[in-house]
Amino acid sequence: MATTLTTLAYLVASVLFILALRGLSHPETSRQGNVYGMIGMGIAVVATLLKPGMSAGGIALILLAVAIGGSIGTYIATRIQMTALPQLVAAFHSLVGMAAVFVAAAAFYAPESFGIGVRGNIKASSLVEMSLGLAIGAITFSGSVIAFAKLDGRMSGAPILFGGQHWLNLGLGILLLVLIIAFVGTGNGALFWIIAILAFALGFLLIIPIGGADMPVVVSMLNSYSGWAAAGIGFTIGNLLLIITGALVGAAGAILSYIMCKGMNRSIINVLLGGFGTDSGAAAAAGAGDRGPVKAGSPEDAAFIMKNASKIIVVPGYGMAVAQAQQVLREMADLLKKEGVEVKYAIHPVAGRMPGHMNVLLAEANVPYDEVFELEEINPEFADADVAYVIGANDVTNPAAKTDPASPIYGMPILDVERAKTVFFVKRGMASGYAGVENELFFRPNTMMLFGDAKKVTQEIVQALQK
Repeated sequence: MATTLTTLAYLVASVLFILALRGLSHPETSRQGNVYGMIGMGIAVVATLLKPGMSAGGIALILLAVAIGGSIGTYIATRIQMTALPQLVAAFHSLVGMAAVFVAAAAFYAPESFGIGVRGNIKASSLVEMSLGLAIGAITFSGSVIAFAKLDGRMSGAPILFGGQHWLNLGLGILLLVLIIAFVGTGNGALFWIIAILAFALGFLLIIPIGGADMPVVVSMLNSYSGWAAAGIGFTIGNLLLIITGALVGAAGAILSYIMCKGMNRSIINVLLGGFGTDSGAAAAAGAGDRGPVKAGSPEDAAFIMKNASKIIVVPGYGMAVAQAQQVLREMADLLKKEGVEVKYAIHPVAGRMPGHMNVLLAEANVPYDEVFELEEINPEFADADVAYVIGANDVTNPAAKTDPASPIYGMPILDVERAKTVFFVKRGMASGYAGVENELFFRPNTMMLFGDAKKVTQEIVQALQK
């Protein structure tokens, strides 16, 4: 009876997780989706604690671990800045990967506790699941650590490349597969740890050649890896909920990675094999050369032109997130709408440093959802726009992606802001974007640079509009 209730509770939790994913697919339902996810996780934890065979000592240790982890998580959640969410997500992915490694080790050294055999005589099927969970978990951990370091500025966001890199990764991947087969056949403890070390190294090598501009896809990909690692370990320990949850996260992350790759005109195979990076030589070549002077304007100039416009499209980017300018941006839009100006927001699939980054920031500022549009929807409208207000975006607006085959971002779909009658580009200076590529748009005759902090510049435009 108790086992049946546990299974039923896991089923309810699984349904709630599916509803959570469905809710997170749209900003309007994302809060509700989060609530479903939290309720599902609460049910899962309680059901696990009440499983038959759980000792009082085991429950006490789990509750202690939950208290420690929950306290740390609460502390981080209350202090984290919105701009630091991408690296936080990468860090959390690394913890999921390491958890899979630890559970695999526990199952290998205490198989009796998991009902998969005895030490030295573990079921072959369990060894397969264990080794896959171990390998994917280790790759997720080291890859996520590198993604965290790049996103947090602790290491350069530029691709790290060396001769024969892809052949080395291919060789290590084949060797890893051979070792897993040998481990399944022998159950040798030394092979277990060799697989772990090799997988840690492979995760490191797969992520270092990926440039900073491609980090949103990397975060999504590592999310998928963490899910498959959890599913593999779920099979090992016979936990139905872990299998379902891991498969949901793995599949959702893989689908999102594919959608983002399609949005950037990249190959999903290249992402999986660590070939998503660009070479520094191309980046340097693309950014080289004197393109001539740029036109610099003032917030008062921008306010006058915007006030007399009929249609304005706002393009937010990571610079807006850094400056925390979303609230004042919405205030500017509200003033313009009172003047009869149509205002829309254009979101690139990889704007910011994680999927949906800009959507979250605009939602935080209570920007109406029906004013926010994705690339495919909004691109045809730039030709009819009087003004494109680019606040903190860079690479996602660079025409070099369409015109310069030598550019590392060539082929990536961009927002066609250059087609607007006037482009206001809010930026601190003339530095290149995260991809290390100079933006051709700065030098176009219809572009006016508004140099300064994104929040301060927008505040000055608001003040000018109120006069």
